Amino acid sequence: MFIDLSIEVTKFARKEASENEKMVSFGHLGTHFDVMNKEFPISYIRREAVAFDVSTVTDRDIEPEDINFTMVKKEMFVAFYTGYIERVEYGSKTYFTEHPQLSNKLIDQLLEAEISIIGIDFAGVRRGKEHTPKDKYCADRGVFIVENLCNLKQLLKSNTECRFTANTYPVRFAGMTGLPCRVVGEI
Repeated sequence: MFIDLSIEVTKFARKEASENEKMVSFGHLGTHFDVMNKEFPISYIRREAVAFDVSTVTDRDIEPEDINFTMVKKEMFVAFYTGYIERVEYGSKTYFTEHPQLSNKLIDQLLEAEISIIGIDFAGVRRGKEHTPKDKYCADRGVFIVENLCNLKQLLKSNTECRFTANTYPVRFAGMTGLPCRVVGEI
């Protein structure tokens, strides 16, 4: 079974996002990679993946202790379901400024595990002035961040974690910090 994990971008969402986030352009609109001027390796298009339900984590950063880290393997696509994209309208000012965050400790542990992709259902692994430097920090280590995923709950059903195959197809733009992409989960 295939589940589309890419958000549908409507004219209204595009307009709202453009008005509320300076980085939004066709490269950073909707579901996209923050590649930070790196080249997305073609081998990353199909990855063993795991999704974690961290929707109960509120009022603090998501930490390594919030997931079953034994499920994380080298070269994986690791996705985090917070439910944020379902609760807060994509494109709104709140969506870009008050989203959940992964802790620096969790990000570092994911990098040490040599994963390929971090997938999130919100606007960035860190907020505000920390967003772009953390994207670059990850990309410099060969790990790309896919922002604004949706439908992760369909993968998880009522589980707190699940394995699946992530199929990710970025648009082939060069010299950009963001690449729009289609992400499809296969279970």
